[in-house]
Amino acid sequence: MKFVFLIIALGSMSIFALAQESTTRPPRVYPVALPNYDEETATRLQIFLDNSDFGPGKIDGKMGEFFRKSLISYKHAHAMPKTGAVDSWLLDQVPVTYTTYTIREEDLKFVGDVPSSHAEQARLNWLPYTSLLEFVAERYHSAEAFIQKLNPEKNWEHLQPGETLKVPNVLPFEVEKFTEGKVPENPAFASRKVFVDTYEHLLEVFDNNQLVCVFPITPGSKMLPAPVGTWKILGATVWPWFRYDEGMLNYGVRTENYYNLPPGPNNLVGVLWMGLSKPGIGIHGTNNPETIGRAASHGCIRLANWDAARVKDLVSVGNTVIIF
Repeated sequence: MKFVFLIIALGSMSIFALAQESTTRPPRVYPVALPNYDEETATRLQIFLDNSDFGPGKIDGKMGEFFRKSLISYKHAHAMPKTGAVDSWLLDQVPVTYTTYTIREEDLKFVGDVPSSHAEQARLNWLPYTSLLEFVAERYHSAEAFIQKLNPEKNWEHLQPGETLKVPNVLPFEVEKFTEGKVPENPAFASRKVFVDTYEHLLEVFDNNQLVCVFPITPGSKMLPAPVGTWKILGATVWPWFRYDEGMLNYGVRTENYYNLPPGPNNLVGVLWMGLSKPGIGIHGTNNPETIGRAASHGCIRLANWDAARVKDLVSVGNTVIIF
């Protein structure tokens, strides 16, 4: 393997130790030199980190920003040396890099046409995936282009049940197992705190002094940034309906000119809405995971659906959320 050592500017990265009762902005990690791993090694490490709830962003076999941050986060949380050497122990946790997925007849019910108009979307009962490629890519936490690269001979416009695809061997996001409804409070996680770093575009959960998970996010925009401050999680819903109100989204002002958009993976807030004590602001999924950490959101904390689905099981209604 050829190593090209790159210095990653993580001086402002928000990995920190904090007291359980503290809501102050914590100290951050120093810059660390990391190698530019080849695609096989990078993919195995991405899978390991993803399975460990240290989200590297979409799996694509590349040394992207969030992959590097998640790797340093994991090493820091587990008191591992943060060196540029390949960590064989981490690689050993993913002995098989790829697996296969066979398209099933029942997968087709999650795929369909989605009109571009919000008015037309509001007339539907469900906002499905628009293709089997989108369905499979999200299931395996991957960039669509990476799934296509792994399966170069496939006709993606005419993919059929019974066809088998090569996919990353990551724990899948099984959309069929999620049912619409409220997420109950979890007393075991009552002391956990959520920290949202709007500079590094990370959501981190701590249990006392222990870093539990890290996921990449999009935290608002310049026009409507995520609200800095200390808030509470008031409630959480799987497969939410979304009140699309341009006044609220663009200016933070609720109007009567809105559309109620039905649930589904192509709803703007995806699989989850976790409302905060700041009105109109929540932690939620997305209909476009490729934009996480890049395109702006409307003041909310946006995650890929596969990450949002895990966050709901790692925190509890009532937890404190510190946005900084």
